[in-house]
Amino acid sequence: MKILFSNKYKMVAGLCLVAFSTFFSCKKLTEVPDNPPSSITQAQEFSDSTTTMTAVAGIYSYNSTAGNGFAYSDGRFTMSTAPSSDEVSYTSNSDQQQFYSYTLVPSNSTLTSLWGSPYQSMYQVNNILTGITNNSKLSASFVKQITGEMKVVRALYYFNLVNLFGGVPLVTSTDYNATAHIPKASLTAVYQQIITDLNDAVKKLPVSYPSDGRARPNLYTAQALLAKVHLYQGQWQAAYNEADSIIKSGIYDVTNTPLKGVFLHGSMEAIWQIPALGTNQATAEAGNFIPSYTGATPVFLVTPFLLNAFETGDQRVQNWLGKTVVNQQNLYYPYKYKNKRPTDTPLEDYMIFRLGEMYLIRAEAAAELNNLSGALADVNIIRSRAGLPSSTAEATSQTAVLAAIMHERQTELCFEWGNRWFDLKRTGTAGTVLSAEKTGWKSTAELYPIPQAQIQLDNMLTQNPGYH
Repeated sequence: MKILFSNKYKMVAGLCLVAFSTFFSCKKLTEVPDNPPSSITQAQEFSDSTTTMTAVAGIYSYNSTAGNGFAYSDGRFTMSTAPSSDEVSYTSNSDQQQFYSYTLVPSNSTLTSLWGSPYQSMYQVNNILTGITNNSKLSASFVKQITGEMKVVRALYYFNLVNLFGGVPLVTSTDYNATAHIPKASLTAVYQQIITDLNDAVKKLPVSYPSDGRARPNLYTAQALLAKVHLYQGQWQAAYNEADSIIKSGIYDVTNTPLKGVFLHGSMEAIWQIPALGTNQATAEAGNFIPSYTGATPVFLVTPFLLNAFETGDQRVQNWLGKTVVNQQNLYYPYKYKNKRPTDTPLEDYMIFRLGEMYLIRAEAAAELNNLSGALADVNIIRSRAGLPSSTAEATSQTAVLAAIMHERQTELCFEWGNRWFDLKRTGTAGTVLSAEKTGWKSTAELYPIPQAQIQLDNMLTQNPGYH
């Protein structure tokens, strides 16, 4: 069905989105008022495919502000995880500095967005799943498609929540009475829910995208997240198989996608990218990372640790790092997204999954399975596009190959979806790397604190260790 997204950047915000968007910033996970303004009944909202798609459009809308549509539109996910790792430092004295210095407190305002926006958006997802299930007014094929899409979205939210906060409450319904007071689920339970949702999505979603562009998930979108989940769980063969399927599909391309074109609308590398529709800016990343005027000191500075990770001749430095001169000193800032204003051209989309990451997932899984030559072949595809020679890692050393892969992940996936922060944690190297580079590191910093407001609202929630 292609009634939505037929033009590059036209999305219709769901009626439910307007009704619910103002009520969640400090509310319980699924609390809604008895009579929300501008509300419609669920029967009206899902009375046919057109009204249903209006609600679905709201799930993918990118508004550069927290609480409306796609949960990560405000850019705070990147602006928190990049300083938490060793990618950027912060030049302004604000709450954001706490992520860099490991002095986070549960009252930090950014935590409210990192926790609350995904749960708010998941309410919309769960509302759609409830509204379309056993709905005789909708065709079986339509319900199958939308169910698959919504489960991919929900899995993405839970994947990011569990990697930021550890065990979190599992909410899969809109029943406030059942979710008002709910404890954390275990890591195992959360990951099981993620895998269950993605396995179901794989069964339901077709290879073709359901609308023009790649703003809504297809089969390979579900497989991309599933590959990442299996990688994080150390399920090497499963991770390899999912990434391998995507790479061999023939739909996506890395070798013929130049670095400067990776994040543009219509990128052939994109597996899932959402049109960026900020009111005052395009992507929130560009709006926050790019200095406001020539000669201004960037708020987010690329660290010497990341700069030193790039090899001589790496074209990613010229294409993905911005440079400004302040007081005769070269200062670098994240520059993967270059559209600071929504009118800037060429058009950029907000990338969620891309083929370059799949090559690196397949490479890591292959190395863990002792297929060292195959692992290096995938790494060298990424290096070749960056203008670098083949890796010098010896194919006879698994340790050397894995180190080469992690190095390539650091430079290829910087400033994207917390990959560096999550990589350091999942490989058990966060303490060694970050304590050597920065002061203030402590083992409890691997998890963010749960926002204090949520602890106060839900007396069954317990705070993460190391926070008060």
